[in-house]
Amino acid sequence: MKTTTTITSSFLSSITYAEYRNKVTKLLLQGKSTGDEQSDDLLNYSKLNETRMNRLDKTIHVGKSNEQALNALHNDYYWLVLAEGWCGDAAQLLPIFNKMANATHKIELKILFRDENEALMNMFLTNGSRSIPKLIVLEKKTMQLKGSWGPRPEGATNLIKSYKQQYGVVDETAKTELQLWYLHDKGLSTQKELIALMQHLEQLNLQTK
Repeated sequence: MKTTTTITSSFLSSITYAEYRNKVTKLLLQGKSTGDEQSDDLLNYSKLNETRMNRLDKTIHVGKSNEQALNALHNDYYWLVLAEGWCGDAAQLLPIFNKMANATHKIELKILFRDENEALMNMFLTNGSRSIPKLIVLEKKTMQLKGSWGPRPEGATNLIKSYKQQYGVVDETAKTELQLWYLHDKGLSTQKELIALMQHLEQLNLQTK
């Protein structure tokens, strides 16, 4: 019951992708990043992410087969995503989530800022960490939690894991390699994984009926 209450109360403050972009831009004009912490590094990351997302909004493409798979879903869903403007992974992935949601009437994308929703974030930790973006799948009709995804597609996760094992840290070089991975992948891995997740969730739903 607590899980449902936390999700429902958090959802009330969720915003659209356009509203998210607008809020991040307005804060940047004030020399601020989103979130509780403010620093020159986070501000610089946010500025870089703004440029990155502007580019991805124009270049990310949902292929016809992926679009058909999304429209073949039986139920309607919310994708509720925890993010922040300074997060490099969120900047790479939110435009993909948005394009996928726009490609179908079956999914509606809603976004929450992580630091403003601590209780919800703590329900979806990754190895004990508040890693973002975190995509939470809710059935629209019932607001029931169906599953979650994130903070990265498998290939990106493996890249960072391997780098950390080799060098012991995730430094600027690792972040650069990660951004290059995203650049070359063109959002295809994320689309594939999310479609597989949605199909799996629908299969589970059929089995429980």
